Amino acid sequence: MTYCLAINVNEGLVFCSDSRTNAGTDNVSVYSKMHTFSWPGNRFFVLLSAGNLATTQAVVKKLNGDIPNGLAPNLLTINSMQEAADYVGLVSTEVQKTHASRDTANTNFEATFIFGGQIGAATPEIFMIYPQGNYIHESREHPFLQIGEIKYGKPILDRVIKRDVFLERAARCALVSMNSTVRSNVTVGPPVELLVYRKDSLDAGRHCTYAEDDPFARALSERWNEGLLTALQSLPRFPWESEGQPGDEDGRIYNFPSHT
Repeated sequence: MTYCLAINVNEGLVFCSDSRTNAGTDNVSVYSKMHTFSWPGNRFFVLLSAGNLATTQAVVKKLNGDIPNGLAPNLLTINSMQEAADYVGLVSTEVQKTHASRDTANTNFEATFIFGGQIGAATPEIFMIYPQGNYIHESREHPFLQIGEIKYGKPILDRVIKRDVFLERAARCALVSMNSTVRSNVTVGPPVELLVYRKDSLDAGRHCTYAEDDPFARALSERWNEGLLTALQSLPRFPWESEGQPGDEDGRIYNFPSHT
């Protein structure tokens, strides 16, 4: 399984992905699911992938190859992020059809992508591209997109991510979202890749890779766990709870009212 997410805030873009792939419990491997395409001062793109590994690798190979081969459109000839999303969707569907035409085992060659970046002075954007080649844009209320195993990491994004969140804070939120998913689903795992792109920089951004034993990743996870416990202990008490009496782990007992 896979978990990838992208966040679009006023200050820029955040991309985060795990690296675990599996074709059964005895066939687990590590592959990067984050692919960058950068022409400093001109344009910058990131592609996050989920789904059939043969499809995602072939799509990335064609995106890289169309430029030196002089094929159009390509990532250097398109003029908008929407055109770029159309192009990636077209490449994806063509690759899937090619694979399916040679398949005799009813293999599922579908792949889903998150594609984002910036061209020139245009506004940075992110899109989720479906296996059928169509796509959606992130919403104003929830400026993030997820693919793969999304349910464990979504609550923190729903509560925290708004357009005006600082870029680095959004990046930490992305890592917490990934950490929650890794802890809850063994098919999602490190190394975790994070890319932070500041709006209008038109460079390759800051790319970080966190292994399972990375000190920063471990410290972030521990601090988040401590914060959750502190928040839980500070929640309002039920009317029937008595203060200062021995009982449960936080020194209180529960006196339930009797009912007739």
